[in-house]
Amino acid sequence: MRGNRSIQPHDHDGWVVREVTGAASTRIYRCPGCDQEIRLGTPHVVVWPAYDEEAGGVDERRHWHSACWAARERRGVKVHRSKNAPRYG
Repeated sequence: MRGNRSIQPHDHDGWVVREVTGAASTRIYRCPGCDQEIRLGTPHVVVWPAYDEEAGGVDERRHWHSACWAARERRGVKVHRSKNAPRYG
């Protein structure tokens, strides 16, 4: 996975945030912020807990629209899924 990576706070925890370019976006994902699809070729961010950074956060990764991630403190998550819930796509 390519793109800029940073650690950002959210819900009193640190989250690794990686930007994904439109060219690198090869699947359709569902954004937990708005519960809408992130279509092929759409730039977005991939987010996972910082405590899981060494493992790459594979099981905890969530794909968000960049605007939804930026507005997460104001909006909250529309859909609450457990980590064992079926994945989209």
